Amino acid sequence: MKNINIKLVETGMIPVFYHADISVCKEVLKACYNGGVRAFEFTNRGNNALQVFKELKIYSEANFPDLILGAGSILNLIHVNEFVAAGADFIVSPFLNESILSACKEKNIYAIPGCMTLTEIVQAQEWGADIVKLFPGSVLGPEFVSAVRGPMPKLRLMPTGGVEPTERSLRAWFASGVVCVGMGSQLLSKEIIEKGNYAALTEQVKVVLSIIKSIQK
Repeated sequence: MKNINIKLVETGMIPVFYHADISVCKEVLKACYNGGVRAFEFTNRGNNALQVFKELKIYSEANFPDLILGAGSILNLIHVNEFVAAGADFIVSPFLNESILSACKEKNIYAIPGCMTLTEIVQAQEWGADIVKLFPGSVLGPEFVSAVRGPMPKLRLMPTGGVEPTERSLRAWFASGVVCVGMGSQLLSKEIIEKGNYAALTEQVKVVLSIIKSIQK
């Protein structure tokens, strides 16, 4: 298994994306990779999400062998089995579920559960989660991270939702102590996708990763 922890922390950011058109997904993945991304989450949001993921995984393996490609919005064991069989390097869930974590552990697949309270975060760690997704990040905010890491400074947290591609937002989150962030529509905007302006996406990704690197130093 690829060293997911290192990839996530070194890159500092995971794009979170879904589209029903595989050609769009390939272009977005390529643009993000060219911008410096080495971990990418494809979300299980549409009826054909599994088939699109399978094709995206084949494309990723052929063109970006050092990229880790995970599956998000995983809601049950059926999803776990399907996406792991399709080659998912990691599994992300919007909530905490012991059976999902146990299944991933048995399959030697990295799992990132979603949590909203300190009790859930601690439970996730006890069940084997290395990194915990804070969701929704827009509700919790950097202040929540600072507060819970006061008594528990070793928590490894990744907010998704509410993270903006600006120095102000990124600095606030990383200063609070998160190890990486998940970014969806704030980074992969509807305008960029509709216009197919993938060069602009690559530049946006470069800017975001540059800001994160400057903060991590």
